[in-house]
Amino acid sequence: MPDETPLVVYRDRVRAEWVDYNGHLRDAFYLLLFSYAADVLIERIGLDDATRRARARSIYTLEAHVNYLHEIKEDAPVRVDVRVLAHDTKRLHIYLEMFTDARDVPVAAGEQMLLHVDTSGPKAAAFDADIAARIEALVEAQSLANLPPAKHRARAIGLPSPGAR
Repeated sequence: MPDETPLVVYRDRVRAEWVDYNGHLRDAFYLLLFSYAADVLIERIGLDDATRRARARSIYTLEAHVNYLHEIKEDAPVRVDVRVLAHDTKRLHIYLEMFTDARDVPVAAGEQMLLHVDTSGPKAAAFDADIAARIEALVEAQSLANLPPAKHRARAIGLPSPGAR
């Protein structure tokens, strides 16, 4: 039976080997957890391993942004919620929020631009009709769910230029 919840959810626990010298989740592992959550999304839209192999299709990450909002300690349970912000015939713009049981606000937020690829090239390829239909259904379900705004969306990194002070 397909998952009918509007958010794609990934759950894990902070492992000892992911913790840095400050006793916090090392920065690279936030992105690892987001990557695992993106894998759950990829499976949810029908691109499981068997389908990827049979069709010579996959998803590549074109860009990723991470906002580190609060530290997480070893053994903390984590949940990553994923939603699709936008999509076209071959790309997905996704938003991810990471939570722990101890907080109802995210400990991290991120965005990724994903590209559907024909791996025989490799080259960008339009989603197959069945995958596109699943994406549309997921986007519609997320739209109807009245989810909170993607608060950390489209943040830029930078300092003011010297002339702007």
